Amino acid sequence: MGINMQVYPKGKEDPRRMIKRFVRKCKKEGFLREVLERQRFTKPSDKKRIQKKKRQKVLKKLREEYEARMRD
Repeated sequence: MGINMQVYPKGKEDPRRMIKRFVRKCKKEGFLREVLERQRFTKPSDKKRIQKKKRQKVLKKLREEYEARMRD
């Protein structure tokens, strides 16, 4: 897992703002998601099923957007 996140203050930046940048950076890198995924074992077949479901959801959304553009 070896993720080492660091955020340095920019000038006289407020510590709360720095924490907000840190949290945003962690979300962007997927750190929290990875930690939550590693808490429990998921079977490879379940991982494939979940990925397939996500893929279908994205394709459905893209298809709907495309059809909406074609109607207009």
